[in-house]
Amino acid sequence: MTSGGTIPDDVRNPLLGVSAAVRAEIVDEVGLAMTGSLNLRRCVLQLLTGVKPELADWAVVVWVNPRTGALTLWGGDDPAATAKTSRRSIAGQALERVLVTGHTELLHVALEDPGADALATMIPNAVLREQAAGLRPVDVLGLGLTARGVTLGALVMVRGQGRGFSEDDVAVGEQLAARASLALDSARLYEQTSRVAAALKESLVPPALPAVPGVDIAARYRPAIEHLDIGGDFYDVFSADDEWLAVLGDVCGKGVDAAVLTGRARQSIRTAAHFEREPGALLAAFNTVFSQDTSNRFITLVCLRMRPAADGSSAEVDIAVAGHAGPVLVRADGRAEQLPIEGTVAGVVPRVDYPTTTVRLEQGDALLVFTDGVEEARGESGFYGTDRLIRLLREYAGAGADAICGAVEQDVVEHLDGRAHDDIAVLAISCGGALGWQS
Repeated sequence: MTSGGTIPDDVRNPLLGVSAAVRAEIVDEVGLAMTGSLNLRRCVLQLLTGVKPELADWAVVVWVNPRTGALTLWGGDDPAATAKTSRRSIAGQALERVLVTGHTELLHVALEDPGADALATMIPNAVLREQAAGLRPVDVLGLGLTARGVTLGALVMVRGQGRGFSEDDVAVGEQLAARASLALDSARLYEQTSRVAAALKESLVPPALPAVPGVDIAARYRPAIEHLDIGGDFYDVFSADDEWLAVLGDVCGKGVDAAVLTGRARQSIRTAAHFEREPGALLAAFNTVFSQDTSNRFITLVCLRMRPAADGSSAEVDIAVAGHAGPVLVRADGRAEQLPIEGTVAGVVPRVDYPTTTVRLEQGDALLVFTDGVEEARGESGFYGTDRLIRLLREYAGAGADAICGAVEQDVVEHLDGRAHDDIAVLAISCGGALGWQS
């Protein structure tokens, strides 16, 4: 076959159209081109452009929406053109028989036939019928696109000017339709799976932080498997009536499985917050539910209830932890310490009491909560450690929540120096924002 689509005389039969060798070559070329793509629209375009002009003068692909039954028609004079119609529009027509049975239909439209009725049985669109009618007399071949036992659509090919479709041509068309169907179904399944994965991923990534009156809040998240953007660490900040709650947690494990569990944990905590707002009681309620989970995983949590003063001059923060490292309190004057707060990891024992500790933040004070991906980040000199974190935070006293989170993330990443790491999450709460701080 030449690059211009013209078939040499020694392989063209004026009655049958194309030699067996060339027909087989076209089937292979189109099949290989389609299997090289998992984009449904691109696969359709490769099929439509591949059949012309050797196998057809004109062609459309009819695609069935599996949910609604609506039909999408690709092709015609312009392979990239699309049109839509309802399944009802083909009731009792030849095209419906193809879509229901997957069997081949072959029609002949004579020169004197205006084409409105005969072509309508296979081409359910007025514009497309007019295009095909311009080739009269024509033969119309409808081929079922069937893969894995399901007819996904149809390939409608038209030959004009007396070319017709021989028995060999119909057999080749059926071979091509079978090859194309598998490629189209693979692309359909891939796009469907990608949409589901994207929707799930969107529901699992850390949410945008709300604006909380009286305090400044910021966070950073770096998953262990960075191209996934999800993992076993999570944070959440939300309101419960006139109060604000913040949670940071770490599920045992990493990747997609851990991310699914973090999504469930986040929603469970939000649900429990409708009934319990005191952090210790909230964690106890969550633990009771989570301990019944069949995943055999545990989770560490820190829960904070923020009660800012109306004028933003101070804030009281109630804190409870479940197997998690206590927050680091950073005073505006440079003092920094890790609060000695402890509690049993969630998901191990059905009934646990969690004590609540209250700290008061003044202007420029901040609290930093973090997952073990920070302190256990391993660099050339060993673990990052809490002592190094506290030293860093002293330098950023009064800097504001976003600057603190950014500094911690950067310092941990530099310590790692490209090495693998666990999920990393930090959440900072600052009272009154930065106090004229400069780096």
